[in-house]
Order: sequence, then structure tokens, then C-alpha cells
Amino acid sequence: MKQKKAFHRVEDFDTEFEEKVLYINRCSKVVKGGRKFSFSALILVGDGQGRIGFGFAKANEVSDAIRKGTEAAKKNVVTFEMEGTTIPHEVVVEWDGARVLLRPAPEGTGVIAGSKVRSVLELGGVKDVVAKSFGSNNPLNQVRATLCALSSLKNRQQTMQKRGKEV
Repeated sequence: MKQKKAFHRVEDFDTEFEEKVLYINRCSKVVKGGRKFSFSALILVGDGQGRIGFGFAKANEVSDAIRKGTEAAKKNVVTFEMEGTTIPHEVVVEWDGARVLLRPAPEGTGVIAGSKVRSVLELGGVKDVVAKSFGSNNPLNQVRATLCALSSLKNRQQTMQKRGKEV
């Protein structure tokens, strides 16, 4: 009989992460006594140094949805490659109906992107990038596509070494 290993994850995220409420949606359900409202919140957390996460939660109160979303975001943190103040290479990712294009930019360009994609990139610590969002403007899908694009970035030096070429 196999024993399961106990995992103890130490979470010291509280101090270093900055959080941002990206989107709050109010949903109503018509019941016998009138309308019943519930809320969903899309929350971003990032440290500005290549680590970012998002959380999506629903609750009957806005504050509860934000708290639950923040907890989910802190459990869902990913790291990505950066090259100075920009990203190493161009990438295009599609998530459901949302398609996001990220391009590296020279230093001093700034973050040129739409609101949701801009928030993700700024919280992640990218200073110079050009981004374009195509297709759906659903905030959740845009954020997921952007995070997928960031996590698919590869380090230029390591890739060249694997290929046996000089940088």
C-alpha cells in the first residue's frame, strides 16, 4: 500500500505582490421575491519582476469576490522570461476567441497595449513592449491569452546554446 506524501507549501506572497482588481461583473437572477445579485471579480497579482498570477472568483458580495479572487491569484502565479526591460521575442497566442500579439520594443518605448493586456504586462514588470489584442474583448480570455503568451517565452541564450550556436 502506497503512502501519499504531504506537501507543505510556504506562502510568503503577502508582502511582495501588488494586487489589482481588473474587472468586476454583476450578474442578476430573477427569483420569486425579486432580483438576486451576485458578483464575479478578476484579480491580478504581480511583483514587477517577471512573476504574475490571476484569479477569478464569484460571490454574493463584491468584497468576498475580491478576497477569493486574490487568494486564487496568489496560488496561480507563473514566472516568465524577460530580456532587460522587454520580452525576448515576438509571440502570438489564441485563447478561446481572444488573440494576443506581443512584440519586443526598444528601451524607452513604454507599454503600448490595450487596458487588460497593459495591466498584465505592467504588473509583470515589462517596461517596453508593443501588444495588440484581436478578436474577443472578454477580459478573462484576454488575460488568459496574455499569461499564456508570457509563459511561452523562451530565453535567447539558452535556446542558442541548445542549438550549438554563438549568441
